Amino acid sequence: MISWLEGTLREKRPDRVIVDVNGVGYELLISLTTFGALPDVGKTIAIHARTVAREDALLLYGFATLEEREVFELLLKANRIGPRLAQTILSGIEPERVVAGLRDGDAKLLATAPGVGKKMAERMIVELQERAAELTEIAYVPAGAPAHVEPGDANDLETRDQALSALLNLGYPRNQAERVVDAAAGDAGEGASLEELIRHALRRLAR
Repeated sequence: MISWLEGTLREKRPDRVIVDVNGVGYELLISLTTFGALPDVGKTIAIHARTVAREDALLLYGFATLEEREVFELLLKANRIGPRLAQTILSGIEPERVVAGLRDGDAKLLATAPGVGKKMAERMIVELQERAAELTEIAYVPAGAPAHVEPGDANDLETRDQALSALLNLGYPRNQAERVVDAAAGDAGEGASLEELIRHALRRLAR
């Protein structure tokens, strides 16, 4: 099982990255939270990983921090929560808030994630509350060097379309996603990159 990769970041998109490790390219599926923490393409990256075996594929999920991977694995212990939904939850809610929501029985917070309704949130709490309470202090290990973003333009249509597409792919309604991206573009200001725009969008979705 692959649990850690270190190499050159060859490609990054809001939902996946490709890491070159000694000439072999590994594709890892990532959350928007991890995407916002990535270094520039061509930089060295160290990223936590979780291998998920399916009947038709062997998938790698990547995480900027050990904390995020631990919460991802915690979510998988709940019934009817697979890797894709777990990653969607972590794209909209920061790992520490997911743990706090489970521990404190905050179904309203958990239900804000796409694909998680009130009933599922309540069931997650019943199934994971005790485990979440045990998950008090998790080591924080960043994914390589601190993120650095190249100058861009958050008002550029292509950049905004990419951010909008990322939220739509997670399951957010189009009208909500459009409002959030528009507001995030104002928050980020001129010269912001896609990573910065998504970080501001996530902050607004978490409110």
